[in-house]
Order: sequence, then structure tokens, then C-alpha cells
Amino acid sequence: MNDDFAATDDLAAIGARIDRTNELLQRMLAEVAKTPSTHAIFVDAGYLYAAAGRLVAGTEDRRAFELDAEGLIDALIDRARTIFADSRLLRVYWYDGARRRIHTAEQQSIAELPDVKVRLGNLNANNQQKGVDSLIRSDLESLARHRAISDAALIGGDEDLVSAVEAAQGYGARVHLWGIEAPEGRNQAEPLLWEVDSQRTFDLDFFKPYVARRTTNAYDTSAATRPTREDVRFVGAQIAAKWLAARGRESLAELLPGHPYLPGPVDQDLLVESEGLLQYSLRGQADLRRALRDGFWDHLQSQY
Repeated sequence: MNDDFAATDDLAAIGARIDRTNELLQRMLAEVAKTPSTHAIFVDAGYLYAAAGRLVAGTEDRRAFELDAEGLIDALIDRARTIFADSRLLRVYWYDGARRRIHTAEQQSIAELPDVKVRLGNLNANNQQKGVDSLIRSDLESLARHRAISDAALIGGDEDLVSAVEAAQGYGARVHLWGIEAPEGRNQAEPLLWEVDSQRTFDLDFFKPYVARRTTNAYDTSAATRPTREDVRFVGAQIAAKWLAARGRESLAELLPGHPYLPGPVDQDLLVESEGLLQYSLRGQADLRRALRDGFWDHLQSQY
């Protein structure tokens, strides 16, 4: 009889432990459900420059064209916000090569942008990137392992990135491959296309505002006096007033939800018009570009 009571007590204890475990699991799942999804954008700059340059400027030689990296990064962030609608951005990772891993002026300008982390591999004597793929794998794997991201948008095309994709997926992250339209054939390795969770290709119209063949600069920055941030902010407000008068409040209502990002064509028009008014090039000058956008937005918001 005592043995029967003991067995009953043991079963009751086991049942209580199971109930407690189930309760803890339910609480954990409820907390996970409340945690917002997070995404990050990983850009292989070598692929981006080569593919976008060939698509828009007809050349992969970086010296032959200019890339408005700041405007393009803003456009990529804006597109990711649309695709990952219920997710927040962790940051943009920008992978490039540099001799002895020392930032160029352009890379330094990109590194100063908000929500952007520049990671440098080496650049050998033949201008080939070395170590970039391993940096991408390391970051993807680490962020996925620590549950820092749920989705990764990867802009690249090298087959060596397959291991990075597999590593992130092994920890439960979804990897989405973003590519650049190729004038002929394909510019992304098939094994990479097979491994990712989704694919998306950006076309000529997407990149056209941010890539332009180099020409003689109409504004000699070295000879001109650099405008102050307040000067540039004022010009941004001037252009905003003109923009609003031409397009009306309906267009303003459509633009405001995207704050602080501007659609590519609007941002490019703002840049070109401001350079004409200032007689000074703002290319590669992140602080003045931000001041310009701030002035533009400040005026629009004051009129809404």
C-alpha cells in the first residue's frame, strides 16, 4: 500500500514538473512573439561597383564613373523597409577592399554615414579584394548565432559566399540575395542562387540616379570656398519650397511617411540643383549632404 502511495506521489511530482516546463515554454514563446524582427543589409562593394558600373556606365572600372554611395544606401534602406515591413534595421554592412586596410577618402565618407558599418579586406597589387568573403561570413554567422537578425539582405554574387549563407541559415536566419541586372548573361553564381531563401534583382532604373560617368567637374571644389552646413541647409529649404510649389501638398503627403529617406529621383534632383545654386560639388561630402536633406525636410515638415 505504501508503495502505491509513493508511486502516486512520484507521478504527481513528475506531472507538476511537466506543467512547470510547459508554463516556462509558453512564457518564452510569448516573449519571442513580442520581440520585433530585425534585418541587416550586407553589401559586397566589389560586386556592387562592378555590376552597377557595367549596367549604367558600361564599364566595371571604378575610375571611370562616380557612385553616389550615400544616396544608394538610403535607397537600399528604404527598399528593405518596404520588403521587411514588420522588421527594424540593425545596420548596413559595407564590405570593400583597401591597400593595407586603410580607408580611402570615399570609404571614410561612407563609414561616417548613420547606420553604416564599413568593413575592409585587403586589396592586392592587381586590385583584387582579399578577405572580404570571410568578413561577410563572420558577421553573418555571428549575428545569426546571437539572434541579432532574423533576415539578411545580401548584395553579392561570388560563389564563395555560399558558406556564409549556409552558416547564417544554420542558426535560423533567412538570407535574401539581392542582385543587379546584368546587360548580358548572369553576374551571380548559380550555387549561391540555389542556397538563398529568396532572390531579387534591381534594374537600370533603380541604379541610374546613383551612377554617372566621370566628366570634368563643373565645380572645382579645391578652388572654391567650402559652404557652411547652415548655408547648405538654407539651400535645401529653398529647393523644398520650390518643390512644394510645383507639386502641391498631395505629393508632400506621399513623401512624408518615408522620412528621413528621400526617393532616389528626388534625392538626385536635390543634389544636382543644390550644386548649381552653391556652385560647389557635394559629392563625397556626407556632412553637407545630410545638412542639405535636413534643410529640405525641415521646410516640408513645417508646411504640413
